[in-house]
Amino acid sequence: MPTNNIKKEAYNLLEKLPENATWDDLMYEIYVRQAIEAGLKDSEAGKTMDVREVRAKFGLTQYLY
Repeated sequence: MPTNNIKKEAYNLLEKLPENATWDDLMYEIYVRQAIEAGLKDSEAGKTMDVREVRAKFGLTQYLY
């Protein structure tokens, strides 16, 4: 999700919001967009962890698939 034109992307976010959207709704959409882009960038850079490593790090039990 490259952001070559932030202004255009912001407009696209606005267009998708309902007419009765609040500032909080807009801020949430921006936050989610930023978080997704950061995650994709980390993934592309190889900055990932296996779910088993994460679960072990936080002391969570293994779950069955």
